[in-house]
Amino acid sequence: MIKNETIVEPNKVKSMQGYLAPAVREMKPSGIRKFFDLVSNSKDDIISLGVGEPDFSTPWHVREAAVYSLERGRTKYTPNSGIPELREAIADYLHTSFKVKYEPSNEVLVTVGGSEAIDLALRALITPGDEILIPEPCYISYSPITSISGGVPVGIETFAKDQFKLTEKALRDAITPRSKILILCYPSNPTGGIMTYEDWLPIAKVVEENDLIVISDEIYAELTYGQKHVSFAAVPGMKDRTILVSGFSKAFAMTGWRMGYACGHRELISAMTKIHQYTVMCAPVMGQVAAHEALTNGLEEKDRMIESYNQRRRLVVKGFRDIGLECHEPQGAFYAFPSVVATGLTSDEFAQRLLFEAKVAAVPGDVFGLGGEGFLRCSYAYSVSQLNEALERIGKFLRNL
Repeated sequence: MIKNETIVEPNKVKSMQGYLAPAVREMKPSGIRKFFDLVSNSKDDIISLGVGEPDFSTPWHVREAAVYSLERGRTKYTPNSGIPELREAIADYLHTSFKVKYEPSNEVLVTVGGSEAIDLALRALITPGDEILIPEPCYISYSPITSISGGVPVGIETFAKDQFKLTEKALRDAITPRSKILILCYPSNPTGGIMTYEDWLPIAKVVEENDLIVISDEIYAELTYGQKHVSFAAVPGMKDRTILVSGFSKAFAMTGWRMGYACGHRELISAMTKIHQYTVMCAPVMGQVAAHEALTNGLEEKDRMIESYNQRRRLVVKGFRDIGLECHEPQGAFYAFPSVVATGLTSDEFAQRLLFEAKVAAVPGDVFGLGGEGFLRCSYAYSVSQLNEALERIGKFLRNL
């Protein structure tokens, strides 16, 4: 007969907080995902303008190329830097579209989304204590990745009165002896601001005078309206100082494929590739095949999607102005950034009340850093019917205020 015995469990760890790296422990959760999760968990009829994702499906022939590669059993590792034909297509595309020429064999790296490329660039360059200059409002990942890598993020505020452009004075004022890297994101997420060739020239002068390296996030390069995107790497003398980051998520409607790339000086790309080979080995081969198909046979579909975004852009900007919200005209990306200052509410208060009272989700501008408070990021990568309904609900919400 077996007697009942009390099983003594070993001491349990009550909390893991003491084990976490300080930079991770102090990191704030994504403000964008916060609102996305609220929408996902709600049973209400919510219109979401919060996520920067095309409403188009990836073109069929691109999906078919990936399916066909699977059917042929193309499921092995690829070279760390990506399949040669994709790197060649990327180099050809950048040269034809943006007048920047890269050598596919050693100046192009295929990554798991543009986000990995940014992470690799920062980790390859940062020595603890280096200051990383970041024009804000901006994409929310730059500062956290900088901190994890041991760098010190230094925000540079941009303003609606300047169309959210980075100015020479603002950049000079932010530079210290510890400044090492300037991160650029134009066309801008969240503001839709762009930089022209004339805008870049004084910035390039400051970069050269202060011996800075530039990480230029150009994921929205194709999404410009009225004038063509100018890559910072195309400015004379800036190519070797610049890591150009881009990908297929936005312009080619391939967010879930997680396909990106980085181009730059061969020594910088070599350093990034070393980290890449130890962390992810290579980007998925099926995604690389699809990306190659998109670049070689998918440019017409890309252009049609961009024209649709342009129509929606005009609709949304006019709509915000008509209902009483001041809104500068975005010249790139697919975001409007209306001001909510006149309502007397903070960005977060406005976004929270808009979600729960009007059933419209948008992202409060303060999550994007300096200069974001008082604004709301609204993606117009949604159907015209959804945008019209959202504008109607926001207008009613404002009248009730």
